[in-house]
Amino acid sequence: MYQKITFEEDRALKRLVSTPREQKPRFDWSLSVDPAPFDKSAITIEEKGDSRDLSVNDIAETIGQALTDLLLSREEEDIFNDKNRAFVKSSAAIVGEKLLNQIEQGRPLRLSPKDLYLLIEKTLIEGDAHDVARSLVHGKAKRFEESDMGVSELDDSINVSVRLIRRNKQVVPWNQAKIEIATRKAFLSLQLDSEPAVAVAESVTERVAALKQSFINIEDVQDIVQEELMRHGHFKAAEAYILYRAHRSRVRDDSDQITEAESRQDSMIVVTLDSGVTEFWDGIDLKKRIEYGMIGLDLSLNAEQIETELRRSLFPEMKMEDLKKTVVLNARTLIERDADFSKFAGRILLSYIYEEVLEWDIVRDGIEGLKAAHQRQFKSQLKRGIEIERINPKMLEYDLS
Repeated sequence: MYQKITFEEDRALKRLVSTPREQKPRFDWSLSVDPAPFDKSAITIEEKGDSRDLSVNDIAETIGQALTDLLLSREEEDIFNDKNRAFVKSSAAIVGEKLLNQIEQGRPLRLSPKDLYLLIEKTLIEGDAHDVARSLVHGKAKRFEESDMGVSELDDSINVSVRLIRRNKQVVPWNQAKIEIATRKAFLSLQLDSEPAVAVAESVTERVAALKQSFINIEDVQDIVQEELMRHGHFKAAEAYILYRAHRSRVRDDSDQITEAESRQDSMIVVTLDSGVTEFWDGIDLKKRIEYGMIGLDLSLNAEQIETELRRSLFPEMKMEDLKKTVVLNARTLIERDADFSKFAGRILLSYIYEEVLEWDIVRDGIEGLKAAHQRQFKSQLKRGIEIERINPKMLEYDLS
């Protein structure tokens, strides 16, 4: 029904799925389907300990969003037309029928988000809509990154503590799901069933774990992926993976090396403490400082954009003290964009000072714990015999409004 995705379209598609949904056209694909068959079904989606009923509308929206991203990457304007609504309706109906067939015996069916994605992907492949399936995989990768879902279950004996070094020198945890997704794309580009990607990704993880290294470079991982594809007998998929990798290498430029997906703000870098010990800095404290700095201010950048700015010039193996100074300096440079950033930068610096002089930690105690930390410090100073008249009340002020 649809056509093969070109290299250029794939790049455009990757950018599109990283674009916030509110910045893209929204279509109510659920209008295309009949929810009646699911009215009395016992199908639930379980995610992070919570469960909710699955409706055929959910399936239609998932397929419709994948189709929307695909057509937007091709710069098509007529998206919510009769042809595309019919495609979403028929595809969602087939997925729904497969699910209902599995509960004919009256037993409830519980699915993870990954299970549902795989079923939809398989249905699209069977319907010869490999390009829509590839778009779905792109979107699935983005959603799994945002919600920490989709990591394949591993044998407990496999040590996956290795950290991956990206091209931008950032260090991130090993994630087998990303290997699986990248491999699926190679199969889908050839209009092949992508199910073998699971076994290939598991083999890659096993080989990486066997190296017993603390870190591994992304280029080395890609070499292993190619070898495992061939070792499993998937030579055409290996060729597609190699060609795509070579093409990306040729077209990669400064602006494309660190895409929005690659520079996700949960990435980690190695920092050196005053004691000389190295540890991973995941930036969770930075997110908290940004939250504190933004209270009551109407800034021209959102929290994610600010975090990107504050992470500039951070690099692996830097000293923790230098990291703090860099964050503060980056915050001060934002004053040129918006006068309110002067208050913001002051609060970022103040958060570090509070941690030095108070028994308070922004991650452990949170912003809401700051008031109690001030009170403890005040009482402690009184016990040491400091005269209350000599205390400047302005030194105890903070803005939590």
